[in-house]
Amino acid sequence: MSEKTFDIQAYMTHGVERVVKEAVKATLKNPKESVFMAKFAAASLAASKKRRRAEDAGEHIPPFLIASITSQCNLHCAGCYSRCNHATVDAAPVKQLTSEEWLRIFDEADELGVSFILLAGGEPMLRRDIIEAAGKKPNILFPIFTNGTFMDEKYFDLFDKCRNLLPIMSIEGEKEITDARRGSGIYDKLIANMDELHQRGLIFGASVTVTTENLKEVSSRPFLQSLSDRGCKAVIYVEFVPVTEESKELAPGDEEREYLHNEIMRLRQKHPEMVYIAFPGDEKSSGGCVAAGRGFFHINSHGGAEPCPFSPYSDINVRDTSLRDALKSPLFLALQDEGVLLEDHPGGCVLHEKRAEVERLLQARR
Repeated sequence: MSEKTFDIQAYMTHGVERVVKEAVKATLKNPKESVFMAKFAAASLAASKKRRRAEDAGEHIPPFLIASITSQCNLHCAGCYSRCNHATVDAAPVKQLTSEEWLRIFDEADELGVSFILLAGGEPMLRRDIIEAAGKKPNILFPIFTNGTFMDEKYFDLFDKCRNLLPIMSIEGEKEITDARRGSGIYDKLIANMDELHQRGLIFGASVTVTTENLKEVSSRPFLQSLSDRGCKAVIYVEFVPVTEESKELAPGDEEREYLHNEIMRLRQKHPEMVYIAFPGDEKSSGGCVAAGRGFFHINSHGGAEPCPFSPYSDINVRDTSLRDALKSPLFLALQDEGVLLEDHPGGCVLHEKRAEVERLLQARR
């Protein structure tokens, strides 16, 4: 499928509309959330019209942005791609973007028509100042991908006040497999957070790193029912991307991805009380990888604009330029123009599989 015949803006807009529609449906029994989601649905529609006008004028604006707002994390999860890429460290942040700089980025994103900004890290909840700044942008939904260990009374109050902040807690399945990857006691902390959020009438989601070891468990009805019973409204499946030779056996192959795809299709039909999203999902249906500005791009904690978190290469920094100009990164344009994003590959992430080619393109434009 070529870019000439595949309308990426239409595809991404349809995806946003589906997610918003499912979110509205999933929150119908929660008055505060349903009111917010109805307002956000209107804002999302206005944003999609902005992106379509830009597309018609020859400028492509993706609806999603991933923002890694800190490089610091308190956990050492097994197989963490971010630590292997040295994007996550134990030390306190040095020369990272300030909350004022991030708010400027959020303002620009709002103006461009970006509907979702995924806050990641490191552990994003270490940067309360930035999350508070995000709460001031109600036209944008901010899923916060967190390990859940820093959730406290102040955060619960902030989530109640700012309904556009949506905690997405990382869980690997049941207690044994979650604690094995994330550390002893983490599962119990996550369950306590879920119960507290549910008691307060606050919605949240779960992020699951899918491996060959936990695939059947995390897509099983008992596991998903336990999340739903606790008030979870979204499950985001992220395929494990191996960053070492030793971890390759954990990466889902074609058979596992097909199984997960079919399960998600079934779940969306049979159990609409939750939203189900897979990343990267079936790239064939989206005309290839949607990173590098096609559907989203990544800003690291120091402001570097990167194709995605799994491809930590940058030739432009948002400290020095606008978000709009960052989308015109020579590296992004080269990845799009030379067809790297559309290439066949065996893993879940084409840019990780083709990293030598990404490095070559980066060097050629310096």
